[in-house]
Amino acid sequence: MGHEDCVSKFCNAGWGEVLSRLSPYGYANFGIAFGLGFSVVGAAWGIWLTGSSLVGAAVKAPRIRSKNLISVIFCEATAIYGVIMAIILANKIKKPGDGITTELPEDWDFNSFYYAGFGMFSAGLSVGLTNIASGVSVGIAGSSCAIADAQDASLFVKILIVEIFASALGIFGIIVGIIESNACNFPIGAAE
Repeated sequence: MGHEDCVSKFCNAGWGEVLSRLSPYGYANFGIAFGLGFSVVGAAWGIWLTGSSLVGAAVKAPRIRSKNLISVIFCEATAIYGVIMAIILANKIKKPGDGITTELPEDWDFNSFYYAGFGMFSAGLSVGLTNIASGVSVGIAGSSCAIADAQDASLFVKILIVEIFASALGIFGIIVGIIESNACNFPIGAAE
């Protein structure tokens, strides 16, 4: 069925039309969801990488169990960065002012409206993707830390420093997300 066969006003020609008609509120909320969701995925992935190596290495050297839990905490921090960004972005969403029900007036500030939606989408996506990378890199470094610590206890602090640098990726991501979302303000009234 081609799009010329469509007679309903609810038909669409493809994904391009669907994405071009999506509300800025939809883009903003997808940004919040991606930022939070991908951050949690990154944290879970890192905990999985670190935890499996930690449990395996603890068989040889049980002394490393409690000391290497710091790697799991660094992975959890990745999810917390996503929660912080989701709270910041959710507080920026404002509903239109009084008297506006289903349709926006002709003199509505559509440029600011779409700018805010797209900006919040890109901020959330930036934070989420950065936190996936951070979670995986912290997980790999934490896995190496657990295995190295089981072999030689003097290596723990040396590899922990590498893990701290891997965790800094998440902090950079949230800083970029805050900068991106700084100018994203939904208009609540008509353009002036």
